Amino acid sequence: MSDSVWTATVADSALIATAIHDGHALRRDVAALMALAESDRLREEDPYTAAWTEVAPTHVVALRSRFEVDLNRPREKAVYRKPEDAWGLRIWKEAPGHAHVEQSLAEYDAFYRELRSIFRAAEERHGAFVVFDIHTYNHRRNGPGGEPESPESNPEVNVGTGTMVRERWAPLVDGFIDDLGGFDFAGRHLDVRENVRFRGGWMSQWTHENFPNTGCVLAIEFRKFFMNEWTGELYTREHQLILEALRSTVPGVLGRAKTLAGS
Repeated sequence: MSDSVWTATVADSALIATAIHDGHALRRDVAALMALAESDRLREEDPYTAAWTEVAPTHVVALRSRFEVDLNRPREKAVYRKPEDAWGLRIWKEAPGHAHVEQSLAEYDAFYRELRSIFRAAEERHGAFVVFDIHTYNHRRNGPGGEPESPESNPEVNVGTGTMVRERWAPLVDGFIDDLGGFDFAGRHLDVRENVRFRGGWMSQWTHENFPNTGCVLAIEFRKFFMNEWTGELYTREHQLILEALRSTVPGVLGRAKTLAGS
């Protein structure tokens, strides 16, 4: 296992993409305490999202599991302690000790220091920057043979904007949703809606608090229609089309970001 907690590719760009729940690896001490089966852990992670971050010249991908440290939660909640923190799952054989937690939080702090540096450089160079904060979510929690959750409340793409000043970024947000929803997805259009299931997590909130006028995070949650969330099987055609759909939004996003940077 790599000692790295994340990997970052940094370029001169106003667009940054992240996949901070893609990671699956665990530190040895974490793995030794883990009661949760690997398959159950994988089901709550965001596999295959790293590939989508290549939509942006600058991209950041987590390599470690959210069950080691969750980079999308506030610091005090970044290490899951009890089942209520993680969908009722029994995570630990025994409670993690102080040293275990402190090492995970040190990794968390280092991640946010680097993220601040990346965002600050984009801000200084371009005046404003946009983050595609890419995630996925389950919609078959009734079991592999059970009925999926209702599409009415589970859009194929949920765009979370609940942590930003919506009026500031309205042209960019509205344009992104229109462009993504207008993409020809093998003869149909994706169901793209805003703040239906998710309003954005901690990374979005942290960015909007620290870069209130210059940072726009779109928390993009794809329903796991591109894979089997119980077996982990990837549907390669749908997965590739999602990347192409994201790419189709980039010219509009960059153009609107440039305009808003001067406003």
